[in-house]
Amino acid sequence: MAVNLPYPVAAELLPVAGIELGYAEAGVRKANRKDLLVMKLAPSATVAGVFTTNRFCAAPVQVCKAHLEGLHISASPIRALVVNTGNANAGTGEAGLADANATCAALAELLDCEAAQILPFSTGVILEPLPVERVKGGLPQAIANLKADNWYHAAETIMTTDTQPKAASRTVQINGQTVTLTGISKGAGMIKPNMATMLGFVATDAKVSQRVLEHLVKVAADQSFNCITIDGDTSTNDSFILMATGVAAAEVTDIDTPEFAVLSQAVIGISQELAQKIIRDGEGATKFITVTVEEGTSVEECRKIAYSIGHSPLVKTAFFASDPNLGRILCAIGYAGIDDLDVSKLNLYLDDVLVAKHGGRNPEYREEDGQRVMQQSEITVRVKLGRGSAAATIWTCDLSHDYVSINADYRS
Repeated sequence: MAVNLPYPVAAELLPVAGIELGYAEAGVRKANRKDLLVMKLAPSATVAGVFTTNRFCAAPVQVCKAHLEGLHISASPIRALVVNTGNANAGTGEAGLADANATCAALAELLDCEAAQILPFSTGVILEPLPVERVKGGLPQAIANLKADNWYHAAETIMTTDTQPKAASRTVQINGQTVTLTGISKGAGMIKPNMATMLGFVATDAKVSQRVLEHLVKVAADQSFNCITIDGDTSTNDSFILMATGVAAAEVTDIDTPEFAVLSQAVIGISQELAQKIIRDGEGATKFITVTVEEGTSVEECRKIAYSIGHSPLVKTAFFASDPNLGRILCAIGYAGIDDLDVSKLNLYLDDVLVAKHGGRNPEYREEDGQRVMQQSEITVRVKLGRGSAAATIWTCDLSHDYVSINADYRS
C-alpha cells in the first residue's frame, strides 16, 4: 500500500499544448490491460533525456540514445515516443535491437516521419524476447486514442508493479506568459541512483533550445530521480525524458537568464514530486524516509553516506518493524567509505530526537522517543558530520515482507 500517496485526479492533470497521448491494450504480457503508450509531439518540440548507467542497458535505451545524439547532426526533430510495459526488451542482444528499431519504423510509417524521429521505451521482465508484432499491432489503436488530456491514462499505461498511477501538473509565469508542465512516472522496485527501474516523462509547452534542454534534464535528474533508492538495484531500462513543445509564447534560450531560473525551478519541482511518488509506492513500502546529511566536505561525500543508510537492509527492516535499533544507522555511516571521517564530531537525529551526540549515544536519549518517531509513516534521518558546509538529501523507504513476496512472484 502506498505511503501517503493520493490517487491522481484526471481532471487536475493539465494538457500541454503540442503533445497528444494515446494508449492501447496490445497484450504484450497480459490481456485486458493498458500496456502501450504513444506520445505525439508538435514539430516545434525539443527533447532531451538521461538514461541508466547499467552496462546491460536495454535495446530501447540504446536506440533512444542514438536517436537523441542524431539531433546534433540532423534538423529532423523527435516527433513521438512509444512505451510498452510487460517486457523490458533487455538482455535480448541483436534481436532486441532489431525489435526496438522495428517498433520505431512501424510508428514512423503511421505518423509519416522517419524512424530516427521516434524514441522507444520498454519496461517489464528482462531476458525475454519482445513480442514485437503485438506492439506493432497495438499502434493503430494508440494513435486512434491520441488526445491532449490523456495524461491519467498514460500514467496507468506505463505501470508494472506500481499500485497506482503517478502524475503531476503545475503552471508558472515566464515573462507574463503562463507555462504548463505535466509529467508521469513509473517505478516501484529496482530503484537506485543513476537511475531507477523507472520511467519519467515531463512535458512543458515552453519554447526551449536543444542545448538548454539537455542541460536542464541533467540538472533536474540529479536533484530528483537520482536522489531516490528503494532496494539498491539499478535497472536496465531507466529513462527520464524532458520535452518542450515550443507552442507557448514563453521562450528560454540560455541558462544564464531569469527565464531559465523560473523554468528550471518548476522542472526540478515536478521531477522531485514524481520521484517521491515512486518511493511512496515502493514495493511493499510502509514508511517514507528522508535522509539528510549535513556539514560534509562535499555533496558527493554527503550523498555517499546518505545512500549507505538508504541502501542498508538492516536499517530498512528496522524502520519496517518500527524498532529504534538505531546503531544500525551509525554502522551504515561507518562503512560508507569516508576514510577520514571523525566520528567524534557526528550527531544523529531521528526527526526532532537527538539520538547520537559526538559519536556516542546521547545521554538524554530515551528509547520511547525513538519509538515514537519510528512508528510514524514519514520519518527524517538527519546526520551532521561536523566537517564542512555541504549537504545532500535522498528519499527511500523501508523493506517489508511484501517486498520479498512481490519480487518472488513477479514473473508468475
